[in-house]
Amino acid sequence: QVQLVESGGGLVQAGASLRLSCAASGRTFSSYAVGWFRQAPGKEREFVAAISRSGANTYYVDSVKGRFTISRDNAKNTVYLQMNSLKPEDTAVYYCAAGPRVWPQSGYAYWGQGTQVTVSS
Repeated sequence: QVQLVESGGGLVQAGASLRLSCAASGRTFSSYAVGWFRQAPGKEREFVAAISRSGANTYYVDSVKGRFTISRDNAKNTVYLQMNSLKPEDTAVYYCAAGPRVWPQSGYAYWGQGTQVTVSS
């Protein structure tokens, strides 16, 4: 069992930066790949980024490539999502999720409650 807690969301203006954190407790965190997902009002949840168990491999949706960076510190049981050059279309509730591997996305068994990110124009 893994418990995930997101933090770091907030209200910012377009062009600003935020760093989201996903803190894990429970079983060995380094055994899990972690993904970030987001859901905007009226839209389906979408994949944003993911990182492998060791942190050696990272993956991003095209819309955030070059702006967002996912990283992890297994000693701190934490995964980060650094978000730069934020745009109003990045507004959503952001969730982190953990699973045995990055793909498939249906394999993410553990989810946090989410943190709101709002980007004003």
